[in-house]
Amino acid sequence: MSKAAELAKWGEVSTNGQVSGRRNIVINGAMQVAQRSASVTGLGGGSDSYPTCDRFAVSQTATAGRYTMTQTADGPSGFANCIKLDCTTADTSIAASEFFLLRQRIEGQNLQMFAKGTSDAKQYSLSFYVKGNANATYVAELMDNDNSNRHVSKTFAVTTSWNRIEMLFPADTTGAFDDDNGASLDLNIWLHSGSDRTSGTLQQTWGALAQTNRAVGISSFFSSTDNNFFITGVQMEVGSVATPFEHRSFGEELALCQRYYHHWSAVDGSNTFKPLWVGGLAKSATRADFFIPAPVVMRAAPTLTASADLFQIGDGTVGNVTSAMGQAGLTKEGVVAKATTTGLTVGRCVNIYADDNNTAYIEFDAEL
Repeated sequence: MSKAAELAKWGEVSTNGQVSGRRNIVINGAMQVAQRSASVTGLGGGSDSYPTCDRFAVSQTATAGRYTMTQTADGPSGFANCIKLDCTTADTSIAASEFFLLRQRIEGQNLQMFAKGTSDAKQYSLSFYVKGNANATYVAELMDNDNSNRHVSKTFAVTTSWNRIEMLFPADTTGAFDDDNGASLDLNIWLHSGSDRTSGTLQQTWGALAQTNRAVGISSFFSSTDNNFFITGVQMEVGSVATPFEHRSFGEELALCQRYYHHWSAVDGSNTFKPLWVGGLAKSATRADFFIPAPVVMRAAPTLTASADLFQIGDGTVGNVTSAMGQAGLTKEGVVAKATTTGLTVGRCVNIYADDNNTAYIEFDAEL
């Protein structure tokens, strides 16, 4: 079947060459949204986190390698942003258990179109743009978390120029994805690994978890402090053809990201103060409870993190919040927060606000 025929099969092609309809199950694939930070230094050392661009986590064991992760305006034509990883401390003595990868986890209810585990199972088309400071080989892997970590991997080449990588992963008739809000599928971009995950034969068809087959043939991102890695335009879709990247508006992409994480800060990107005003009730002379709504319905009831004493409470008189806000109740729609202060009158309506304090923040976290 020709590419034109395949495109017609999966959606109508508009006059500008774009394929209509929602296709990309990767969120923030163009790296538009970075609620936490635009750049984080000193990363590495054995923990999983979401440093910069939303929905893209880093995962690594304890290695000597260190790196900086940045949302940077150095994308290929048609892309304003990309993720840039810079190696700042090399790791040339690689222990067998070491690894480092970039990951997006995907909810099972967003994967049902692949009909995995049925006779009608569909292929996975993965595409993305990459470049680096030198030629290298890395590995893309799909891992099914619902069925004993079945997995499949493919290598891809990085050069010093932006190139679009197109990879086709086979259908899998074994094991369905759960139709829920759990982490059913991991999309892993392997950038460094020891022999525990490279000493076998690359798993190029779906199969039971074999750690030694996951990242065979990989270069090491940590081989030199000259190394860097850029990626953007990440798209995964149903079918055997990688269609043009599905560009969504910033507002839509932000809302998709806020299902998993929301960061409110007292200043916006132009350093303009934006006070938070939320009404609540004085539960005692020293405690007030507030319902802080989420901007969208979140994946699950989130955890709340907030700056400690950077807010004020008012019930006619004003007092400082004297310790970090806690959570008294959680829903997908928001958080009942509790704040400690002094001098309240029980039963009065109160307001909480960040009064000209540009470092105050509130975070809702429902990440996978």
